[in-house]
Amino acid sequence: MVDAAQRTTGKLNKFEKFKAEKDGLAVKSELAEFAQLGWESVDETDLTHRLKWLGIFFRPVTPGKFMLRLRMPNGILSGQKMKVLAEIVQRYGEDGSADVTTRQNLQLRGIRLEDIPDIFERFEAVGLSSIQSGMDNVRNITGSPVAGIDADELIDTRGLVKKLQDMITDRGEGNPEFTNLPRKFNIAVEGGRDNAVHAEINDIAFVPAYREGKLGFNVLVGGFFSARRCEAAVPLNAWVEPNDDVVALSRAILEVYRDNGLRVNRQKARLMWLIDEWGMDTFRAEVEKAYGKPLLSAAAEDEIDWDKRDHVGVYPQQQPGLSYVGFHVPVGRLTAQDMFDFARIADVYGDGEIRLTVEQNIIIPYIPDTRLDLLMAEPLLQKFSTSPTPLVRSLVSCTGAQFCNFALVETKQRALAIARQLDATLHLPQPVRIHWTGCPNSCGQPQVADIGLMGTKVRKDGKPAEGVDIYMGGKVGKDAQLGTCVQKGVPCDELPAVLTGLLTEHFGAQPASQGDPEHNGHLQMTVDE
Repeated sequence: MVDAAQRTTGKLNKFEKFKAEKDGLAVKSELAEFAQLGWESVDETDLTHRLKWLGIFFRPVTPGKFMLRLRMPNGILSGQKMKVLAEIVQRYGEDGSADVTTRQNLQLRGIRLEDIPDIFERFEAVGLSSIQSGMDNVRNITGSPVAGIDADELIDTRGLVKKLQDMITDRGEGNPEFTNLPRKFNIAVEGGRDNAVHAEINDIAFVPAYREGKLGFNVLVGGFFSARRCEAAVPLNAWVEPNDDVVALSRAILEVYRDNGLRVNRQKARLMWLIDEWGMDTFRAEVEKAYGKPLLSAAAEDEIDWDKRDHVGVYPQQQPGLSYVGFHVPVGRLTAQDMFDFARIADVYGDGEIRLTVEQNIIIPYIPDTRLDLLMAEPLLQKFSTSPTPLVRSLVSCTGAQFCNFALVETKQRALAIARQLDATLHLPQPVRIHWTGCPNSCGQPQVADIGLMGTKVRKDGKPAEGVDIYMGGKVGKDAQLGTCVQKGVPCDELPAVLTGLLTEHFGAQPASQGDPEHNGHLQMTVDE
Protein backbone atom coordinates (compact mmCIF):
# COMPACT_ATOMS: atom_id res chain seq x y z
CA MET A 1 0.00 0.00 0.00
CA VAL A 2 1.29 3.50 -0.88
CA ASP A 3 0.38 6.35 1.47
CA ALA A 4 -0.26 9.96 0.47
CA ALA A 5 3.26 11.08 1.39
CA GLN A 6 4.83 8.47 -0.86
CA ARG A 7 2.58 9.64 -3.67
CA THR A 8 4.15 13.08 -3.63
CA THR A 9 7.66 12.37 -2.39
CA GLY A 10 8.32 8.80 -3.47
CA LYS A 11 10.21 7.75 -6.56
CA LEU A 12 8.03 8.49 -9.59
CA ASN A 13 7.90 6.07 -12.51
CA LYS A 14 9.48 7.18 -15.79
CA PHE A 15 6.14 8.19 -17.28
CA GLU A 16 5.40 10.54 -14.39
CA LYS A 17 8.86 12.05 -14.76
CA PHE A 18 8.47 13.00 -18.41
CA LYS A 19 4.93 14.25 -17.78
CA ALA A 20 6.29 16.50 -15.02
CA GLU A 21 8.89 17.86 -17.42
CA LYS A 22 6.40 18.77 -20.16
CA ASP A 23 2.65 18.30 -20.50
CA GLY A 24 1.58 16.04 -23.33
CA LEU A 25 -0.60 18.76 -24.87
CA ALA A 26 2.46 20.98 -25.29
CA VAL A 27 3.35 19.25 -28.55
CA LYS A 28 0.17 20.66 -30.09
CA SER A 29 1.96 23.94 -30.79
CA GLU A 30 5.01 22.12 -32.16
CA LEU A 31 3.32 19.99 -34.84
CA ALA A 32 4.28 22.26 -37.74
CA GLU A 33 7.92 22.11 -36.64
CA PHE A 34 7.78 18.32 -36.28
CA ALA A 35 6.27 18.03 -39.76
CA GLN A 36 9.13 20.05 -41.23
CA LEU A 37 11.84 18.25 -39.27
CA GLY A 38 10.68 14.75 -40.17
CA TRP A 39 9.95 12.02 -37.65
CA GLU A 40 13.61 10.92 -37.27
CA SER A 41 14.52 14.36 -35.89
CA VAL A 42 11.76 14.64 -33.28
CA ASP A 43 12.74 14.28 -29.61
CA GLU A 44 12.28 10.62 -28.68
CA THR A 45 9.88 11.25 -25.79
CA ASP A 46 7.79 13.63 -27.89
CA LEU A 47 7.74 11.08 -30.71
CA THR A 48 6.96 7.92 -28.79
CA HIS A 49 4.83 9.30 -25.95
CA ARG A 50 3.65 12.94 -26.01
CA LEU A 51 2.24 12.79 -29.54
CA LYS A 52 -0.25 10.24 -28.19
CA TRP A 53 -1.94 13.09 -26.30
CA LEU A 54 -2.99 14.28 -29.77
CA GLY A 55 -3.95 10.78 -30.92
CA ILE A 56 -0.75 10.30 -32.97
CA PHE A 57 0.94 6.95 -32.39
CA PHE A 58 4.48 6.14 -33.52
CA ARG A 59 4.68 2.48 -34.45
CA PRO A 60 8.19 0.90 -34.35
CA VAL A 61 6.96 -1.97 -36.56
CA THR A 62 6.07 0.54 -39.32
CA PRO A 63 8.60 3.38 -38.80
CA GLY A 64 7.51 6.61 -40.45
CA LYS A 65 3.91 5.38 -40.76
CA PHE A 66 1.81 6.49 -37.82
CA MET A 67 -1.56 5.46 -36.41
CA LEU A 68 -4.07 8.25 -35.77
CA ARG A 69 -6.85 7.58 -33.23
CA LEU A 70 -10.04 9.61 -33.45
CA ARG A 71 -12.58 10.61 -30.80
CA MET A 72 -16.17 9.71 -31.74
CA PRO A 73 -18.54 10.09 -28.79
CA ASN A 74 -21.14 7.32 -28.80
CA GLY A 75 -19.55 6.01 -32.02
CA ILE A 76 -21.49 8.43 -34.25
CA LEU A 77 -20.17 10.24 -37.33
CA SER A 78 -21.59 11.65 -40.54
CA GLY A 79 -21.08 10.52 -44.11
CA GLN A 80 -19.23 13.79 -44.71
CA LYS A 81 -16.78 12.99 -41.93
CA MET A 82 -16.32 9.45 -43.23
CA LYS A 83 -15.49 10.87 -46.69
CA VAL A 84 -12.83 13.14 -45.20
CA LEU A 85 -11.30 10.17 -43.37
CA ALA A 86 -11.46 8.06 -46.54
CA GLU A 87 -9.62 10.75 -48.49
CA ILE A 88 -6.91 10.83 -45.84
CA VAL A 89 -6.50 7.04 -45.87
CA GLN A 90 -6.60 6.97 -49.69
CA ARG A 91 -3.52 9.18 -49.86
CA TYR A 92 -1.38 6.38 -48.44
CA GLY A 93 -2.34 3.67 -50.91
CA GLU A 94 -1.63 0.14 -49.70
CA ASP A 95 -0.30 1.50 -46.40
CA GLY A 96 -3.59 3.25 -45.62
CA SER A 97 -6.48 1.61 -43.81
CA ALA A 98 -8.85 2.20 -40.90
CA ASP A 99 -9.93 -0.03 -38.04
CA VAL A 100 -13.21 0.10 -36.12
CA THR A 101 -12.17 -0.35 -32.49
CA THR A 102 -13.77 -1.98 -29.47
CA ARG A 103 -14.52 1.52 -28.15
CA GLN A 104 -16.82 2.57 -31.05
CA ASN A 105 -14.00 4.48 -32.64
CA LEU A 106 -11.82 4.66 -35.76
CA GLN A 107 -8.05 4.40 -36.02
CA LEU A 108 -6.33 5.45 -39.27
CA ARG A 109 -3.15 3.72 -40.40
CA GLY A 110 -0.30 4.66 -42.70
CA ILE A 111 -0.33 8.34 -41.68
CA ARG A 112 2.83 10.38 -42.28
CA LEU A 113 3.89 12.99 -39.73
CA GLU A 114 4.49 15.66 -42.39
CA ASP A 115 0.79 15.49 -43.28
CA ILE A 116 -0.55 15.91 -39.74
CA PRO A 117 -0.98 19.73 -39.79
CA ASP A 118 -3.07 19.50 -42.97
CA ILE A 119 -5.02 16.53 -41.60
CA PHE A 120 -5.86 18.44 -38.43
CA GLU A 121 -7.07 21.41 -40.49
CA ARG A 122 -9.38 19.06 -42.37
CA PHE A 123 -10.57 17.60 -39.06
CA GLU A 124 -11.41 21.04 -37.71
CA ALA A 125 -13.39 21.93 -40.84
CA VAL A 126 -15.83 19.04 -40.29
CA GLY A 127 -15.75 18.73 -36.50
CA LEU A 128 -13.47 15.72 -36.10
CA SER A 129 -10.98 15.41 -33.25
CA SER A 130 -8.23 13.12 -32.01
CA ILE A 131 -7.36 15.14 -28.89
CA GLN A 132 -6.54 13.26 -25.67
CA SER A 133 -7.22 9.87 -27.23
CA GLY A 134 -4.08 8.11 -26.03
CA MET A 135 -1.81 7.67 -23.00
CA ASP A 136 -3.01 8.93 -19.60
CA ASN A 137 -6.31 10.38 -20.78
CA VAL A 138 -9.98 9.42 -20.88
CA ARG A 139 -10.47 7.30 -23.98
CA ASN A 140 -13.40 7.42 -26.40
CA ILE A 141 -16.65 7.49 -24.43
CA THR A 142 -19.01 4.70 -25.43
CA GLY A 143 -22.80 4.57 -25.47
CA SER A 144 -25.57 2.45 -26.94
CA PRO A 145 -25.01 2.20 -30.72
CA VAL A 146 -28.77 2.51 -31.26
CA ALA A 147 -29.32 5.47 -28.94
CA GLY A 148 -32.31 7.50 -30.04
CA ILE A 149 -33.50 4.91 -32.55
CA ASP A 150 -34.02 1.73 -30.49
CA ALA A 151 -37.73 1.16 -29.92
CA ASP A 152 -36.98 -0.40 -26.52
CA GLU A 153 -34.37 2.03 -25.20
CA LEU A 154 -34.70 3.58 -21.76
CA ILE A 155 -32.42 6.63 -22.01
CA ASP A 156 -31.01 8.34 -25.10
CA THR A 157 -27.30 8.62 -24.23
CA ARG A 158 -26.09 10.74 -27.16
CA GLY A 159 -26.32 14.17 -25.54
CA LEU A 160 -24.80 12.99 -22.27
CA VAL A 161 -21.84 11.36 -23.98
CA LYS A 162 -21.21 14.51 -26.03
CA LYS A 163 -21.33 16.67 -22.88
CA LEU A 164 -18.90 14.32 -21.16
CA GLN A 165 -16.42 14.57 -24.01
CA ASP A 166 -16.76 18.37 -24.14
CA MET A 167 -16.03 18.58 -20.41
CA ILE A 168 -13.02 16.29 -20.57
CA THR A 169 -11.47 17.80 -23.73
CA ASP A 170 -12.65 21.42 -23.36
CA ARG A 171 -14.76 20.99 -26.52
CA GLY A 172 -11.87 19.51 -28.46
CA GLU A 173 -9.35 22.22 -27.61
CA GLY A 174 -7.51 20.05 -25.10
CA ASN A 175 -8.09 20.29 -21.37
CA PRO A 176 -5.01 20.39 -19.06
CA GLU A 177 -7.29 19.56 -16.10
CA PHE A 178 -7.47 15.97 -17.30
CA THR A 179 -4.33 15.38 -19.37
CA ASN A 180 -2.28 14.06 -16.46
CA LEU A 181 -4.22 11.14 -15.04
CA PRO A 182 -2.21 8.35 -13.37
CA ARG A 183 -3.16 6.01 -16.25
CA LYS A 184 -5.76 5.71 -19.02
CA PHE A 185 -9.45 5.87 -18.13
CA ASN A 186 -12.64 4.50 -19.72
CA ILE A 187 -16.21 5.79 -19.38
CA ALA A 188 -19.42 4.25 -20.74
CA VAL A 189 -23.05 5.38 -20.62
CA GLU A 190 -25.63 2.66 -21.32
CA GLY A 191 -29.20 3.59 -22.16
CA GLY A 192 -30.59 0.21 -23.23
CA ARG A 193 -31.36 -3.12 -21.60
CA ASP A 194 -28.60 -5.25 -23.12
CA ASN A 195 -25.32 -3.76 -21.84
CA ALA A 196 -24.11 -2.87 -25.33
CA VAL A 197 -21.15 -0.95 -23.85
CA HIS A 198 -19.70 -3.74 -21.67
CA ALA A 199 -20.23 -1.63 -18.54
CA GLU A 200 -18.21 -4.01 -16.39
CA ILE A 201 -14.88 -3.20 -18.10
CA ASN A 202 -15.05 0.59 -17.63
CA ASP A 203 -13.57 2.80 -14.93
CA ILE A 204 -16.95 4.55 -14.76
CA ALA A 205 -20.14 3.06 -16.14
CA PHE A 206 -23.65 4.47 -15.96
CA VAL A 207 -26.39 1.82 -16.31
CA PRO A 208 -30.14 2.55 -16.38
CA ALA A 209 -32.05 1.97 -13.15
CA TYR A 210 -35.33 3.08 -11.56
CA ARG A 211 -35.09 4.67 -8.12
CA GLU A 212 -38.34 5.46 -6.36
CA GLY A 213 -40.10 5.30 -9.70
CA LYS A 214 -37.73 7.70 -11.45
CA LEU A 215 -35.44 6.55 -14.27
CA GLY A 216 -31.75 7.37 -14.01
CA PHE A 217 -28.41 5.59 -13.71
CA ASN A 218 -26.71 3.36 -11.18
CA VAL A 219 -22.96 3.95 -11.18
CA LEU A 220 -20.22 1.31 -11.42
CA VAL A 221 -16.52 2.07 -10.95
CA GLY A 222 -13.11 0.47 -11.31
CA GLY A 223 -13.41 -1.99 -14.20
CA PHE A 224 -10.23 -2.49 -16.25
CA PHE A 225 -7.91 -4.84 -18.12
CA SER A 226 -4.14 -4.77 -17.86
CA ALA A 227 -1.23 -7.14 -18.29
CA ARG A 228 -1.02 -7.51 -14.51
CA ARG A 229 -4.65 -7.60 -13.45
CA CYS A 230 -8.22 -7.61 -14.77
CA GLU A 231 -11.19 -6.60 -12.63
CA ALA A 232 -14.89 -6.05 -13.23
CA ALA A 233 -16.39 -2.73 -12.16
CA VAL A 234 -18.09 -2.62 -8.77
CA PRO A 235 -21.08 -0.58 -7.52
CA LEU A 236 -20.37 2.91 -6.18
CA ASN A 237 -23.74 2.77 -4.40
CA ALA A 238 -24.78 5.91 -6.24
CA TRP A 239 -27.66 6.88 -8.52
CA VAL A 240 -27.91 10.00 -10.67
CA GLU A 241 -30.59 11.48 -12.87
CA PRO A 242 -30.01 11.41 -16.66
CA ASN A 243 -28.90 15.05 -16.83
CA ASP A 244 -25.85 17.17 -16.10
CA ASP A 245 -25.34 15.22 -12.85
CA VAL A 246 -23.74 12.52 -15.03
CA VAL A 247 -21.12 15.03 -16.14
CA ALA A 248 -20.64 16.47 -12.66
CA LEU A 249 -20.20 13.05 -11.03
CA SER A 250 -17.76 11.96 -13.74
CA ARG A 251 -15.74 15.13 -13.13
CA ALA A 252 -15.70 14.44 -9.38
CA ILE A 253 -14.46 10.85 -9.85
CA LEU A 254 -11.80 12.00 -12.31
CA GLU A 255 -10.59 14.68 -9.91
CA VAL A 256 -10.31 12.20 -7.03
CA TYR A 257 -8.44 9.76 -9.26
CA ARG A 258 -6.19 12.47 -10.71
CA ASP A 259 -5.23 13.86 -7.31
CA ASN A 260 -4.90 10.59 -5.40
CA GLY A 261 -4.18 7.79 -7.86
CA LEU A 262 -0.96 5.82 -7.53
CA ARG A 263 1.96 7.25 -9.53
CA VAL A 264 4.96 5.24 -8.25
CA ASN A 265 4.22 1.80 -9.67
CA ARG A 266 2.57 2.21 -13.07
CA GLN A 267 1.20 -1.32 -12.91
CA LYS A 268 -0.93 -0.18 -9.95
CA ALA A 269 -2.05 3.13 -11.45
CA ARG A 270 -5.62 2.28 -12.49
CA LEU A 271 -8.66 3.44 -10.52
CA MET A 272 -9.42 0.05 -8.95
CA TRP A 273 -6.06 0.03 -7.14
CA LEU A 274 -7.04 3.30 -5.42
CA ILE A 275 -10.44 1.87 -4.48
CA ASP A 276 -8.72 -1.21 -3.07
CA GLU A 277 -6.33 0.90 -1.00
CA TRP A 278 -8.95 3.23 0.46
CA GLY A 279 -11.94 0.92 0.61
CA MET A 280 -15.21 1.77 -1.10
CA ASP A 281 -16.62 3.79 1.80
CA THR A 282 -13.65 6.17 1.86
CA PHE A 283 -13.52 6.41 -1.92
CA ARG A 284 -17.23 7.21 -2.10
CA ALA A 285 -16.86 9.86 0.63
CA GLU A 286 -14.03 11.56 -1.26
CA VAL A 287 -16.04 11.49 -4.48
CA GLU A 288 -18.98 13.02 -2.62
CA LYS A 289 -16.76 15.89 -1.41
CA ALA A 290 -15.60 16.61 -4.95
CA TYR A 291 -19.18 16.29 -6.23
CA GLY A 292 -20.27 18.99 -3.80
CA LYS A 293 -23.51 17.42 -2.61
CA PRO A 294 -24.69 14.15 -1.09
CA LEU A 295 -24.83 11.16 -3.40
CA LEU A 296 -28.12 9.33 -3.61
CA SER A 297 -27.87 5.62 -2.84
CA ALA A 298 -28.13 3.24 -5.77
CA ALA A 299 -31.36 1.67 -6.94
CA ALA A 300 -31.77 -1.89 -5.73
CA GLU A 301 -31.65 -3.27 -9.29
CA ASP A 302 -30.65 -1.97 -12.69
CA GLU A 303 -32.53 -2.52 -15.93
CA ILE A 304 -29.91 -4.62 -17.73
CA ASP A 305 -32.05 -7.69 -18.26
CA TRP A 306 -31.54 -8.67 -21.92
CA ASP A 307 -28.98 -10.83 -23.65
CA LYS A 308 -26.50 -8.64 -25.49
CA ARG A 309 -27.37 -7.80 -29.11
CA ASP A 310 -24.81 -7.31 -31.88
CA HIS A 311 -27.15 -5.21 -34.09
CA VAL A 312 -26.09 -7.02 -37.27
CA GLY A 313 -29.06 -7.26 -39.62
CA VAL A 314 -32.19 -5.18 -40.32
CA TYR A 315 -34.25 -3.77 -37.42
CA PRO A 316 -37.24 -1.41 -37.13
CA GLN A 317 -36.55 1.92 -35.44
CA GLN A 318 -38.72 3.70 -32.90
CA GLN A 319 -39.48 6.15 -35.72
CA PRO A 320 -42.35 4.68 -37.81
CA GLY A 321 -41.43 3.63 -41.33
CA LEU A 322 -37.67 3.68 -40.69
CA SER A 323 -35.12 0.92 -40.02
CA TYR A 324 -31.46 0.64 -39.20
CA VAL A 325 -29.14 -1.85 -40.86
CA GLY A 326 -26.13 -3.37 -39.13
CA PHE A 327 -23.25 -4.41 -41.40
CA HIS A 328 -20.68 -6.93 -40.29
CA VAL A 329 -17.13 -5.59 -40.79
CA PRO A 330 -14.72 -8.54 -40.73
CA VAL A 331 -12.35 -7.88 -37.77
CA GLY A 332 -13.13 -4.16 -38.11
CA ARG A 333 -10.78 -3.47 -41.05
CA LEU A 334 -11.76 -0.89 -43.69
CA THR A 335 -10.03 0.31 -46.85
CA ALA A 336 -10.43 3.84 -48.21
CA GLN A 337 -12.89 2.55 -50.81
CA ASP A 338 -14.92 0.79 -48.11
CA MET A 339 -15.17 4.08 -46.26
CA PHE A 340 -16.30 5.93 -49.38
CA ASP A 341 -18.89 3.21 -49.99
CA PHE A 342 -20.33 3.43 -46.47
CA ALA A 343 -20.50 7.21 -46.74
CA ARG A 344 -22.41 6.88 -50.01
CA ILE A 345 -24.79 4.28 -48.55
CA ALA A 346 -25.50 6.55 -45.57
CA ASP A 347 -26.20 9.54 -47.83
CA VAL A 348 -28.25 7.72 -50.47
CA TYR A 349 -30.38 5.47 -48.25
CA GLY A 350 -30.31 7.13 -44.81
CA ASP A 351 -29.87 10.66 -43.50
CA GLY A 352 -26.08 10.60 -43.77
CA GLU A 353 -25.42 9.20 -40.29
CA ILE A 354 -23.04 6.30 -39.57
CA ARG A 355 -22.64 4.49 -36.25
CA LEU A 356 -19.94 2.19 -34.91
CA THR A 357 -20.31 -0.65 -32.40
CA VAL A 358 -17.96 -2.15 -29.81
CA GLU A 359 -18.12 -5.36 -31.87
CA GLN A 360 -16.24 -3.43 -34.61
CA ASN A 361 -19.26 -3.23 -36.92
CA ILE A 362 -21.16 -0.42 -38.69
CA ILE A 363 -24.81 0.66 -38.48
CA ILE A 364 -26.59 2.85 -41.03
CA PRO A 365 -29.79 4.29 -39.44
CA TYR A 366 -32.83 6.20 -40.71
CA ILE A 367 -33.44 4.06 -43.80
CA PRO A 368 -37.03 4.24 -45.12
CA ASP A 369 -38.55 0.77 -45.18
CA THR A 370 -39.48 1.38 -48.82
CA ARG A 371 -35.74 1.59 -49.65
CA LEU A 372 -34.59 -1.54 -47.84
CA ASP A 373 -34.85 -3.87 -50.85
CA LEU A 374 -32.70 -1.53 -52.93
CA LEU A 375 -30.11 -1.30 -50.16
CA MET A 376 -29.97 -5.06 -49.70
CA ALA A 377 -29.14 -5.42 -53.41
CA GLU A 378 -26.07 -3.16 -53.11
CA PRO A 379 -22.75 -4.85 -54.03
CA LEU A 380 -21.29 -3.60 -50.74
CA LEU A 381 -23.21 -6.35 -48.93
CA GLN A 382 -21.10 -9.00 -50.65
CA LYS A 383 -18.21 -7.86 -48.47
CA PHE A 384 -20.06 -6.48 -45.45
CA SER A 385 -22.87 -8.94 -44.83
CA THR A 386 -26.02 -8.41 -42.79
CA SER A 387 -26.20 -12.18 -42.13
CA PRO A 388 -22.63 -13.48 -41.74
CA THR A 389 -21.77 -16.98 -40.64
CA PRO A 390 -22.01 -17.55 -36.87
CA LEU A 391 -18.38 -17.48 -35.70
CA VAL A 392 -17.37 -14.78 -38.16
CA ARG A 393 -20.35 -12.72 -37.00
CA SER A 394 -19.21 -12.64 -33.37
CA LEU A 395 -15.49 -12.32 -34.02
CA VAL A 396 -13.51 -9.46 -32.42
CA SER A 397 -9.80 -8.84 -32.85
CA CYS A 398 -7.20 -6.29 -31.78
CA THR A 399 -4.67 -4.84 -34.23
CA GLY A 400 -2.10 -7.59 -33.81
CA ALA A 401 1.56 -7.80 -34.79
CA GLN A 402 1.05 -6.33 -38.26
CA PHE A 403 0.93 -2.82 -36.80
CA CYS A 404 1.35 -3.05 -32.99
CA ASN A 405 4.77 -3.52 -31.40
CA PHE A 406 3.19 -4.90 -28.21
CA ALA A 407 1.43 -7.76 -29.98
CA LEU A 408 3.10 -11.16 -29.70
CA VAL A 409 1.10 -12.71 -32.56
CA GLU A 410 -0.64 -11.71 -35.77
CA THR A 411 -4.35 -11.57 -34.98
CA LYS A 412 -6.79 -10.08 -37.49
CA GLN A 413 -6.22 -12.17 -40.60
CA ARG A 414 -5.51 -15.34 -38.62
CA ALA A 415 -8.68 -14.83 -36.57
CA LEU A 416 -10.78 -14.38 -39.68
CA ALA A 417 -9.28 -17.37 -41.49
CA ILE A 418 -9.83 -19.72 -38.53
CA ALA A 419 -13.39 -18.49 -37.94
CA ARG A 420 -14.25 -19.06 -41.59
CA GLN A 421 -12.69 -22.52 -41.48
CA LEU A 422 -14.69 -23.48 -38.40
CA ASP A 423 -17.92 -22.05 -39.80
CA ALA A 424 -17.41 -24.19 -42.89
CA THR A 425 -16.95 -27.41 -40.91
CA LEU A 426 -19.22 -26.99 -37.86
CA HIS A 427 -22.88 -26.39 -37.14
CA LEU A 428 -23.45 -24.26 -34.03
CA PRO A 429 -26.80 -24.29 -32.23
CA GLN A 430 -26.01 -21.02 -30.44
CA PRO A 431 -23.87 -17.90 -30.96
CA VAL A 432 -20.30 -18.15 -29.70
CA ARG A 433 -18.22 -15.01 -29.27
CA ILE A 434 -14.49 -15.47 -29.95
CA HIS A 435 -12.19 -12.53 -29.13
CA TRP A 436 -8.51 -12.28 -30.09
CA THR A 437 -5.92 -10.06 -28.44
CA GLY A 438 -2.26 -10.00 -29.36
CA CYS A 439 -0.84 -9.45 -25.88
CA PRO A 440 -1.81 -9.25 -22.19
CA ASN A 441 -2.89 -5.60 -22.58
CA SER A 442 -6.20 -7.13 -23.73
CA CYS A 443 -7.28 -4.56 -26.33
CA GLY A 444 -9.34 -7.34 -27.95
CA GLN A 445 -11.10 -7.95 -24.61
CA PRO A 446 -10.74 -11.77 -24.41
CA GLN A 447 -12.09 -11.79 -20.85
CA VAL A 448 -15.61 -10.81 -21.99
CA ALA A 449 -15.79 -13.50 -24.69
CA ASP A 450 -17.19 -17.01 -24.64
CA ILE A 451 -13.73 -18.01 -25.88
CA GLY A 452 -10.90 -15.51 -25.55
CA LEU A 453 -7.49 -15.95 -27.17
CA MET A 454 -4.51 -13.99 -25.82
CA GLY A 455 -1.29 -13.98 -27.84
CA THR A 456 1.86 -15.44 -26.33
CA LYS A 457 5.14 -17.00 -27.41
CA VAL A 458 5.45 -20.79 -27.24
CA ARG A 459 7.91 -23.45 -28.29
CA LYS A 460 6.95 -26.18 -30.71
CA ASP A 461 9.30 -28.92 -31.81
CA GLY A 462 12.05 -27.03 -29.99
CA LYS A 463 11.51 -23.81 -31.96
CA PRO A 464 9.83 -20.49 -31.04
CA ALA A 465 6.28 -20.16 -32.37
CA GLU A 466 3.20 -17.97 -32.05
CA GLY A 467 0.59 -19.22 -29.64
CA VAL A 468 -2.29 -18.22 -27.39
CA ASP A 469 -3.59 -18.60 -23.87
CA ILE A 470 -7.29 -19.55 -23.89
CA TYR A 471 -9.89 -17.83 -21.72
CA MET A 472 -13.46 -19.00 -21.18
CA GLY A 473 -16.49 -18.03 -19.14
CA GLY A 474 -16.89 -14.39 -20.11
CA LYS A 475 -20.53 -13.30 -20.00
CA VAL A 476 -22.12 -10.13 -21.35
CA GLY A 477 -25.57 -8.62 -20.90
CA LYS A 478 -27.36 -9.44 -17.64
CA ASP A 479 -25.06 -10.55 -14.78
CA ALA A 480 -21.93 -9.90 -16.87
CA GLN A 481 -18.71 -11.49 -15.66
CA LEU A 482 -15.11 -11.84 -16.77
CA GLY A 483 -13.69 -15.12 -18.05
CA THR A 484 -10.58 -16.87 -16.76
CA CYS A 485 -7.61 -18.60 -18.34
CA VAL A 486 -8.26 -22.32 -18.87
CA GLN A 487 -5.36 -23.37 -21.10
CA LYS A 488 -1.92 -21.88 -21.70
CA GLY A 489 0.54 -21.97 -24.57
CA VAL A 490 -1.48 -23.43 -27.44
CA PRO A 491 0.42 -23.06 -30.76
CA CYS A 492 -1.62 -21.08 -33.28
CA ASP A 493 -1.36 -23.77 -35.94
CA GLU A 494 -3.12 -26.18 -33.55
CA LEU A 495 -6.00 -23.82 -32.84
CA PRO A 496 -8.53 -25.12 -35.41
CA ALA A 497 -8.46 -28.56 -33.79
CA VAL A 498 -8.41 -27.20 -30.22
CA LEU A 499 -11.29 -24.79 -30.90
CA THR A 500 -13.28 -27.53 -32.60
CA GLY A 501 -12.98 -29.55 -29.39
CA LEU A 502 -14.03 -26.63 -27.19
CA LEU A 503 -16.96 -25.72 -29.42
CA THR A 504 -18.11 -29.33 -29.46
CA GLU A 505 -17.71 -29.96 -25.72
CA HIS A 506 -19.01 -26.65 -24.35
CA PHE A 507 -21.28 -25.16 -27.05
CA GLY A 508 -22.92 -28.17 -28.71
CA ALA A 509 -21.19 -27.86 -32.09
CA GLN A 510 -21.71 -30.71 -34.53
CA PRO A 511 -19.99 -31.54 -37.82
CA ALA A 512 -21.72 -29.56 -40.55
CA SER A 513 -23.75 -31.51 -43.07
CA GLN A 514 -22.63 -30.68 -46.58
CA GLY A 515 -26.14 -31.46 -47.76
CA ASP A 516 -27.68 -28.84 -45.47
CA PRO A 517 -28.84 -25.96 -47.71
CA GLU A 518 -28.50 -23.48 -44.85
CA HIS A 519 -24.90 -24.55 -44.22
CA ASN A 520 -24.06 -24.39 -47.91
CA GLY A 521 -25.43 -20.87 -48.04
CA HIS A 522 -23.27 -19.85 -45.10
CA LEU A 523 -20.24 -21.50 -46.69
CA GLN A 524 -20.81 -19.66 -49.97
CA MET A 525 -21.15 -16.36 -48.12
CA THR A 526 -17.88 -17.01 -46.32
CA VAL A 527 -16.07 -17.63 -49.58
CA ASP A 528 -17.53 -14.50 -51.14
CA GLU A 529 -16.68 -12.14 -48.28
